[in-house]
Amino acid sequence: MTTYEYRVIPAPTKGRKAQGVKGAEARFAHTLQDVMNEQAAEGWEYQRSDILPSEERQGLTSSHTVYRSVLVFRRAADDLDESEKTAPNTEGEIEENGDLSEPYKENADESAAENSPPERP
Repeated sequence: MTTYEYRVIPAPTKGRKAQGVKGAEARFAHTLQDVMNEQAAEGWEYQRSDILPSEERQGLTSSHTVYRSVLVFRRAADDLDESEKTAPNTEGEIEENGDLSEPYKENADESAAENSPPERP
């Protein structure tokens, strides 16, 4: 059975200017075509566009729902190299006891000294 990896990107909301393309509808269609062709060049197959709700804060205490348009692409996970199958962990490695190790701990003292304000006499 084939397994798939998915990529979801925000749909363009405004057409970019392009040489020889006139009118708002034509610019928007050209922009959408460029986005889809860029993804296809990386091996992603277009699946669909969706409009999904997104809860966002409004002010300090309230929130409201905004609807976002996204484009959904997929590619077969079987075609990926082993290095591409697992996403890199940029937050550090999780140790067996569940603690998160700090990958750059050895340089932490040096960077803290560089970023701290000078001491007053």
